[in-house]
Amino acid sequence: MPELPEVETVRRGLEQKLNNFIIKKVEVCRDSTVAFPKNNEEFIKGLLNSLIYKWDRRGKYLIAQLKEVENENTQFPLKNSQNNGFLVVHLRMTGYFKFIENSTNPCKHTRIRFFDKNNNELRYVDVRSFGQMWWINKGQSLNKIIKGLGSLGPEPFSKDFDANYLKKVISKRTKSIKAILLDQTIVAGIGNIYADESLYSAGISPFREARTIKKNELIKLRESIVTVLTKSIGSGGTTFSDFRDLEGENGNFGLQTNVYRRTGKECRKCGNLIERQKITGRSTHWCPKCQK
Repeated sequence: MPELPEVETVRRGLEQKLNNFIIKKVEVCRDSTVAFPKNNEEFIKGLLNSLIYKWDRRGKYLIAQLKEVENENTQFPLKNSQNNGFLVVHLRMTGYFKFIENSTNPCKHTRIRFFDKNNNELRYVDVRSFGQMWWINKGQSLNKIIKGLGSLGPEPFSKDFDANYLKKVISKRTKSIKAILLDQTIVAGIGNIYADESLYSAGISPFREARTIKKNELIKLRESIVTVLTKSIGSGGTTFSDFRDLEGENGNFGLQTNVYRRTGKECRKCGNLIERQKITGRSTHWCPKCQK
């Protein structure tokens, strides 16, 4: 599943590519991809004649701010134009976007297509079809309609995510620190890859009970999370299966991982062999010598 760096890579690509993209036509190729409104016609009607004004990210969600466009001669930018709600996207496991100039026939995994007046297409492709989209009208609450969005913890890069916060939320928890990092209500956007890599960088065993981790270790863990995520964003995310950016390129951070998907290979620090074991159903990779 795309994690924070992959979703951030997609967000940046969308913001860079979709300059003055006004939605003139929407084609829903798979009904289940539209999570809200329940009526697909309402989803389509709500998006028509909307400028995709700005892309934001919250955890693993992409959020497009929309502006109403009343006529073709509208002058850009549209800072003072009427808001037309939000288009929210969750890529899930295999979802990705393609921007296509002069639209072509879609592949069989195409789920939703957005067109501008010049027939440029923003195409959403999703092999396993777990991804979802919401059109949230102005005046409606994103957090109430999208339950997962409303329950997210702080962003890893925010000032709210620090050692004091971590100490407070884990002080009585007997769960493993790996399970804690995967909990989106505690910290938004971290998944399996970056939990493993951050814990390795911090020298903390993924099996440690969260409550046993000391304040100085939490300071290092927080720094490791930020550093690992920053490096991955700079590399365009990680690709081990289906992730693609807007240009169809793979992420390169997978070439730099220290433990993830390196079972049986030598630790880059100590030479000990990397091991793998499941925690809460997720494959966990670690160095028994470097992580305590």
